[in-house]
Amino acid sequence: MEKLLDLLATAPLVDIKASAGVGQLIRTWRGIRRLTQMELALDAGISPRHLSFVETGRSLPSRHVLLALAERLGMPLRMRNTLLLTAGYAPGFGESGLGADQLIPVRSALRRLLDAHHPYPGLVLDRSWNVMMTNGMADGLMTLLPLSLQTLPVNLFRISLHPEGLAAHTENFEAWGNYLLQELYRLYSACYDEAVGNLIQELLTYPNVRSLATAESGMHFTSPLLVPFVLRHGAATLSFFTTLARIGSPHDVTLDELWIELFYPNNEATRVWLEASRATA
Repeated sequence: MEKLLDLLATAPLVDIKASAGVGQLIRTWRGIRRLTQMELALDAGISPRHLSFVETGRSLPSRHVLLALAERLGMPLRMRNTLLLTAGYAPGFGESGLGADQLIPVRSALRRLLDAHHPYPGLVLDRSWNVMMTNGMADGLMTLLPLSLQTLPVNLFRISLHPEGLAAHTENFEAWGNYLLQELYRLYSACYDEAVGNLIQELLTYPNVRSLATAESGMHFTSPLLVPFVLRHGAATLSFFTTLARIGSPHDVTLDELWIELFYPNNEATRVWLEASRATA
């Protein structure tokens, strides 16, 4: 997990985004995406000279050019708004709370998806993987948590990796914990969000996570296909695999940042236990 620790070293560079100028923001993100000025300029439809002037502050790009650069750099919608505001333009994308009236159709669809997935666990997560919506089985598994970890917002990385959280009930914590840290690395490297960076630093204070992040042995796989989540729940040992999905074609910051995680039984014993739980609910 050296990559995760190396990534933390870049956090101060990325954190200047709140006060950086337009040119610094673009140069920083171009470095993150490992693009030359020539590559970015040609892909965005401008000249390398113009991009050089933008990055050095000698030229203020138009709104159209900024959006073209942001698209090529794969900036999340939240960062695109920051880029536009820094240049003196109005934000290009709205940000509605998940409870807003205009998101009722999306929220209803997510609720139907989660309920239809029961008795298998399902969750909707925000950009930092704070839990926004759950189904009944996900709620049931969270009863394994101490009350201190059930306070809002419940964060999936935190409850999964905290020594007193689900980590204490995870039989293959080394493999599953490494998978979660890899996901956290990918999440941060895609958005460089300050909240996610702060979460990484918090998680690395956990002794079990620090051991994983500094281990040289690497990941140990117990399955040739995937890394299961093996959880002790009372007398039962449950094995899951997970899928992650996003909202398609978002034009709203909230929707752009949502994740949908659905867990499925990884063996017949787990499926039977889940189905029995539904029958007795």
